Amino acid sequence: MPQMKIPGPDHPITLDSAPGRVQALYAGHVIADSADVILLREADYPAVAYFPRSDVDMAYMARTDHSTHCPYKGEASYYTLNMDGRLSENAVWSYEDPYPAMAAIRDRLAFYPNLVQVRPVEETTATPDADVGEVVRHTDAGDGTTQSPHWPPNVDEPTA
Repeated sequence: MPQMKIPGPDHPITLDSAPGRVQALYAGHVIADSADVILLREADYPAVAYFPRSDVDMAYMARTDHSTHCPYKGEASYYTLNMDGRLSENAVWSYEDPYPAMAAIRDRLAFYPNLVQVRPVEETTATPDADVGEVVRHTDAGDGTTQSPHWPPNVDEPTA
């Protein structure tokens, strides 16, 4: 049986909540979107984002027979991604029954960064000076007429 190791000063592992929403994109499509991502930082390795399974579109994934063992986290199972004719074997992994020190990543999914782009989502808010009422007044009133006169054109007429 593989030996279980506990993270410590010689091999630190920290788990933090990612600030805001995070997405994972594969073949240009969002396959995960979550405000509940855990960032795992292990020793000198780059941080890894772990998404809750409920926030990942599993329709494009198929479980494989591949598995790996980490002495700090436990056994990882893998998934292959298949979308738009693009196939990436074992691009996703999950610790479905991690060691107790890593229980927070149970049933979460992580993605290989060379195959799946993980990015923070820029939250946008309406600008305070946006006057929605002004825009609405220039829309169709329901009878084919506008509620207010049209704005003046902001371009010149084309010349032949």
